[in-house]
Amino acid sequence: MNLSKFTRGTAVLLSLALLVPMTAGCSSAADAAAADTPPTFSEVSVHDPSIVKDGDTYYVFGSHIAAAKSKDLMNWTSFANGYTTPGNTLYGDLSKNLAGSFEWAGENDSDSKNGFAVWAPDVFWNKDYVNKDGSKGAYMIYYSASSTYIRSAIGFATSKNIEGPYEYGDTVMYSGFTANDAYDKDSKVNKQWKNTGIDELIAAGKLTGENENWFNADGSYNNQQYPNAIDAALSYDTKGKLWMTYGSWSGGIFLLEIDPKTGQPIFPGKDGKAKDGRMIDRYFGTKIAGGYGKSGEGPYIEYNKSTKNYYLYVTYGWLGADGGYNMRVFRSKNIDGPYVDSLGQNAVLPAATENTEIGNKLIGNFLFEREAGDPGTGIGYGYLSAGHNSVYTDKNGQMFLVFHTRFPQQGEAHEVRVHQMFMNKDGWPVVAPYRYGGEKLAAVKKDEIAGDYAYVNHGKAYSGAIAETQSITLKADGTVTGALQGKWRKNADNKAKLTLGGEEFDGVFLRQWDPVSQTNVMTFTVVSGKGEAAWGTRLADLTDEQVVDRIAEGLDLGDTSKVTADLKLPTIGSRGASIAWSSSNENVISSSGKIQRPAEGQPAGTATLTAKIVKGGAQKTATFEITVLPVKNATLQAHYAFENNLSDSEGKFAKGGITGDRIGKTGGKLTYAAGAKGQAAVFDGASGVSLPDNLIQSPSYSVSLWVKPEELTTYTTTFFGAKDDTHWVSVLPKGSVGDQTTVWGGSAKWYDGVTGTKIPAGEWSHLAFSVDDGTLTVYVNGERKFEGTGFPNPFSEESKGTFALGVNWWDAAFKGQLDELRVYKGALTAQQAAELAQK
Repeated sequence: MNLSKFTRGTAVLLSLALLVPMTAGCSSAADAAAADTPPTFSEVSVHDPSIVKDGDTYYVFGSHIAAAKSKDLMNWTSFANGYTTPGNTLYGDLSKNLAGSFEWAGENDSDSKNGFAVWAPDVFWNKDYVNKDGSKGAYMIYYSASSTYIRSAIGFATSKNIEGPYEYGDTVMYSGFTANDAYDKDSKVNKQWKNTGIDELIAAGKLTGENENWFNADGSYNNQQYPNAIDAALSYDTKGKLWMTYGSWSGGIFLLEIDPKTGQPIFPGKDGKAKDGRMIDRYFGTKIAGGYGKSGEGPYIEYNKSTKNYYLYVTYGWLGADGGYNMRVFRSKNIDGPYVDSLGQNAVLPAATENTEIGNKLIGNFLFEREAGDPGTGIGYGYLSAGHNSVYTDKNGQMFLVFHTRFPQQGEAHEVRVHQMFMNKDGWPVVAPYRYGGEKLAAVKKDEIAGDYAYVNHGKAYSGAIAETQSITLKADGTVTGALQGKWRKNADNKAKLTLGGEEFDGVFLRQWDPVSQTNVMTFTVVSGKGEAAWGTRLADLTDEQVVDRIAEGLDLGDTSKVTADLKLPTIGSRGASIAWSSSNENVISSSGKIQRPAEGQPAGTATLTAKIVKGGAQKTATFEITVLPVKNATLQAHYAFENNLSDSEGKFAKGGITGDRIGKTGGKLTYAAGAKGQAAVFDGASGVSLPDNLIQSPSYSVSLWVKPEELTTYTTTFFGAKDDTHWVSVLPKGSVGDQTTVWGGSAKWYDGVTGTKIPAGEWSHLAFSVDDGTLTVYVNGERKFEGTGFPNPFSEESKGTFALGVNWWDAAFKGQLDELRVYKGALTAQQAAELAQK
């Protein structure tokens, strides 16, 4: 069988429209002609994508049993069904089939309660594998089962069909074991090392014995030195030997040879050291990266024929939207290392060393921000926490980077992305700025390159911060001006060399499709000698006068005839133009956009805002008539006081009902105890309350309640309302963004109303939020902690939503107390919110 291999790297299938900024295409007629037929894309969400090509079809397999396929790397179709069992697309009877791995780690155990137990698979065709019937050749899937951040296992399963079902073969690697009997919270698994089968390997002579260094002084697992058995990826070396690299955070990334006939590891058997001093462990193999609890996961190794190097790809950071996930690359002449970056720094960390500056960076958090005057809509084009990549090189040497990514201001929603990659003159990979749209690397002319560019440097840091766009100009004389000074040149057909701020960068120039301008635009992708990746995307040729004209035409403050919240007034426009604001009446709205609403019953306030736009010697003004509406108190619609019952004390709505630990499940129980005011409802972590279907039927509404969590678990809701399973609002004491208390909205894209704080367990806190025609305001203990626009509204006068307390359709039920639920029509005033927070 002809099978090429990509390599690999909560899954909800989402289709998001990523808003891409700025570029309006180069001025050449060739670019304009090429812009007539835009590429098409179909999106899927597959976390940690491992990619394989079978015949003419590409497949991605990812965490949480997600999988999809494509003919062109642009249009994807999902074909897996998650944790369904029995009848699982990939594993048949999932629970029974993978029981051998779940016995140690996974399926509803410890941190994997309620699912999320199967992670980061790698699929490939092994022509040498000997099946049970004696035949040769099988698709092999190496998957991870995990119960905690260190107690994990790697197993494999096989199939004659790439789409499965896969039959369990064996569990081949364990981690998180202890010297003596020990148990994790919410688990019955005895972690003592002999329960992993390592004692059987010793008895069979495959290991010299247990290694006392596997354990800390107290007998716990030494995860500072040894790996978490997760994120396996298989690769062949130039001699045809099969290897498995694996590991996540903890003690680092390791490498083991695999017997291709059996799929079993070939253990070193005894401890040793590589020539450069790196650890070789009798069981885990050779350490090739990381260690000492520093981030690093999703390893993948690929050999490049043109450079005659093995490349090790890893991802630093944490995978959440605020986690700063970012991809790094190292290389070596040998598959077992040592792997180094462009500065010669070893991928294996010494003690007390941060890894921030180690490893060439491929992609980090970035945003090509759409400034006033730029084409399109939305905030622009960017990624958050892109990572856990795969790499595929076709027979012609065309390279692709395959990964999952989140997006600025779109919460935890994620999708698969494919970008082309190229080797620069020094043999280091650089990544195309835009996703793959069928383009090829081709010759470009110097006069097609010269012009204004939006520029972003990915740097070396990893955090929730986003690398911001700068404006630079590549002038026809080979100099660079603007936010950075330097020089540039084109070598050969498309090789790029830039000197910016004293640093030299090398890469390529490439035409790519910009969905905003609907044209092909010139881009460059380069990397510095320090391993910092940088991208540029060319803007349309415009004079300063044309720039300020476009800004004046494009300035948009929304509906200014009924303003109820402060306005965000842009001060920077396209290409660095300045925008200065003035107000005709500072008592209505200030020059910074802060409003003062008249008192209830008073007439609306009016003022004129004037924007003065300046770029170079060109300037223009734009004016906006502002009407600020008077304060209007929200009107109470329902009040559930939980005075030993679930009745609405206003008498307008039906009483609530008791449910099980998910909406629609039977069972459950509710008790009452002393609350914030009078009695409160006590939730046991396995029960919820259903509320009337028509509780909210307005685009302007507010919810207020007292909350006393006994436990804080991510995504657990207190108040939940939904039109359906993709359009909902949820109040989370502990959200996914930095564990902050959050009002979470779901629609075509997720919305996180994060508060900058996390309410404590064991104490009463007051939470309230208002949605007013898309403006979300969140209060914690009477103080406004968040305000933002564009919040989705699933409720209308015609809708009959689903409303509940303590439960939703997916996540762990609330454990603790809730009191004084109030639902309003209209937005709460700041004074109302403060009064509601008084006990």
